[in-house]
Amino acid sequence: MLTRWWGRAPQVRYHGRLAVNHSETPAPALRRYFPLLAALFAASGCAALIYEIVWLQLLQLAIGSSAVSLGVLLGTYMGGMCLGSILFARVVRPGRHPLRVYAALELGIGIFGLLVLWAIPLVDRLYAALAVHILPGGFSGILLRAVAAAVCLIPPTLLMGASLPAVARWVEADAEGVASMGRLYGANIAGAIAGCLAAGFYLLRVFDMRTATYTAVAVNFAVAVAAWALARRAGLAAHGAAPPVPQTAGFGAWSVYLTIGLSGMCALGAEVVWTRLLSLMLGATTYTFSIILAVLLLGMGLGSAAGARLKQFDARAALGWSQMLAAAAVAWAAFTLADSLPYWPVDPLLSTNPWFNFQIDLMRCLWVVFPASWLWGASFTLALKAAARPEQDPSRLAGGIYAANTVGAIAGALGFSLIFIPWLGTRGAQQVLIGLSALAGIVMLAPLGKTAAGWPARKVAFRIAEIAVAAFAAVLLAQTAAEIPWVALAYGRRTITTTAPGKLLYRGEGMNSSVVVSQLDSGQVYFHVSGKVEASTEPFDMRLQRMLGHLPALVHPGPRSVLIVGFGAGVTAGAFVVHPEMQHIVICEIEPLIPPASTRYFAKENHNVLHDPRTHIIYDDARHFILTTPEKFDIITSDPIHPWVKGTATLYSKEYFEIVKSHLNPGGVVTQWVPLYESDPETVQSELATFFDVFPNGTVWANNNNGQGYDVVLLGQAGETHIDVDQLDARLNRPDHARVLQSLQEAGLQNAIDLLANYYGSAKDLRPWLNGAAINQDMSLRLQYLAGMGVNFNNAPLIGSDIRHFRRFPHDLFTGSQERLSQLRVAIEQR
Repeated sequence: MLTRWWGRAPQVRYHGRLAVNHSETPAPALRRYFPLLAALFAASGCAALIYEIVWLQLLQLAIGSSAVSLGVLLGTYMGGMCLGSILFARVVRPGRHPLRVYAALELGIGIFGLLVLWAIPLVDRLYAALAVHILPGGFSGILLRAVAAAVCLIPPTLLMGASLPAVARWVEADAEGVASMGRLYGANIAGAIAGCLAAGFYLLRVFDMRTATYTAVAVNFAVAVAAWALARRAGLAAHGAAPPVPQTAGFGAWSVYLTIGLSGMCALGAEVVWTRLLSLMLGATTYTFSIILAVLLLGMGLGSAAGARLKQFDARAALGWSQMLAAAAVAWAAFTLADSLPYWPVDPLLSTNPWFNFQIDLMRCLWVVFPASWLWGASFTLALKAAARPEQDPSRLAGGIYAANTVGAIAGALGFSLIFIPWLGTRGAQQVLIGLSALAGIVMLAPLGKTAAGWPARKVAFRIAEIAVAAFAAVLLAQTAAEIPWVALAYGRRTITTTAPGKLLYRGEGMNSSVVVSQLDSGQVYFHVSGKVEASTEPFDMRLQRMLGHLPALVHPGPRSVLIVGFGAGVTAGAFVVHPEMQHIVICEIEPLIPPASTRYFAKENHNVLHDPRTHIIYDDARHFILTTPEKFDIITSDPIHPWVKGTATLYSKEYFEIVKSHLNPGGVVTQWVPLYESDPETVQSELATFFDVFPNGTVWANNNNGQGYDVVLLGQAGETHIDVDQLDARLNRPDHARVLQSLQEAGLQNAIDLLANYYGSAKDLRPWLNGAAINQDMSLRLQYLAGMGVNFNNAPLIGSDIRHFRRFPHDLFTGSQERLSQLRVAIEQR
């Protein structure tokens, strides 16, 4: 049935090929309709990037967003495309109408786009049910994640990978045809840029993942219809029923595949390294990631188009020298990231309009990324030219080069994120990139095999000398790569405005995060994660961290188990060490570098929680752990990274809070940190409204700085919350709670009244202020887009004042003697 649908047009012989109509030859038809075909490929690339962003974001909700999970997702996505490009020429016989095959592929991608959108929630639930019985961090857990990703991603990505080989059968494997393949590849990348920006800046910011998916599906269906119509109108060439006998690839052909594989490895490895470093300096918002990816794709697209125009050069030599130049371009990027970009006089806080900062971010990304990405894009087209052979099936040519490049890209993405950065750091990783690029150039330029068989000895000697000089230059370039300044690792986008950063105590670069511990001249110790201060010994930070632990532990009548989301400096987790009832302390941390580094410098403040016999550390994405653990807890307290950091909004979503609620024992308490700084009212309203949607009796507790709003703690229970002030005061004065009271006093909270006076409001009081606020749900993750727009605001005092305006003394929350309640009322009013 499928064969009949694809159809075969009336066929006549033309120069050993099959032509679809009698009126014109393949080359004129290709030239005439190429702009339209390029537009179709651009539209296809646009849809593919929208799918990639949506699918990976949805699947991360289930299998997590740790480096291992992201590696599984990216490897599966690109692996499917690789298989599709390899298998197409072997499964789909020549003779079928190229554009009708392409139309069928696009239609299939659109259908799978809908199916994946509907199937992912089912796969998520099934995965969670199975993962409960499997150790998530072991090999079986990784295998289960891979199976979940493969079920959703392999079918559509197989079809995506087959698109270029399918259309390649329209062209000859000659110079003009190969150039056309390169232009189509460039057009596909141009569309991918549009998809990346459309999804990141519009579809997902304004709408949700369903709308983004439906848009991509509509694009696929439109491309399928247009390709089918073009097939009826144009004179197209296709291979005959008997494909040419494939030639045995000698060293010359295999050297091209090896070179383009190394090129793909460097391109994706560099993307991993540069995305980490650029997101430090620009701010790790979802918009920053979109800009970085768009610039990388822009360079590759323009490079591919430029490679198609090179006609006067030997393709093999041009491919080799493009790799050598890529080594120099990586060295340039390493220099700009370490010695140039951190010192640009750019203060992002000067403008609260994010669109002005996006323009500067775009220029900074171009400054770093564009030279190397342009060369990697040109390399793809040059590899097509270098590997092309007479009478070769162009589908096999395009599929083979694309597959080799994709295999290298998978190796680069996994190798640099999981091995090279944790092992060597970003400086060492960039040195490896320089070496691999130079190696790729040497492989291509080496005068070996049939390519150099007819060369005179003089030419061979000259080429060897060229390679030696280039290799020596690459070694020198690798040595020039410098470490990014620790101040940039610590303060990120605020580097240029940080005038007194203090001294470095520790720096480390792990699979998921960069970690710095510094000390100010005044003695305070700061803990930094990926360019942000996440904890410190400053009084206001110590108060917040202790409140996140002691408040739920004292509200609960007798807590025995607790889950802490995020280790940080360990101060919140350490607060539970001193509670005598506590028997089981579970800490979920995504970055393995953090607990030992924090313990080394904050052991006193965190009561050495890491080495407490009751403590159990889980290294995983917190949402994934809570989703897959069968355990329930008396307390779950969460101190995640700011919601504007890409991916963190999943720890502020309605579905996440529902998962947390389902893992509380009867009477259990949950607390959640919410920053008022680096935020705006709309963002904070979304965070509070989402939490209160799941915990309708929730309350807000302030951590003011200099008497003004700074950040808050949200507290919720499955039922009503009641706090007996007299009992709480008596509890703190018992001998077995002496260490609890001491821990509170070290943070400036002298007694029960002092702690409870931080009451800021309740869900009921804040209902008018939260009316119309966006609920952050998994299918939209609207919060990360709202927060990313408000990151440069300094509205904490204003937001705190707005919340305080609605505060009323909660007679239904606090109980106790009239004297105690009067004291508490006065203390609250004075805050």
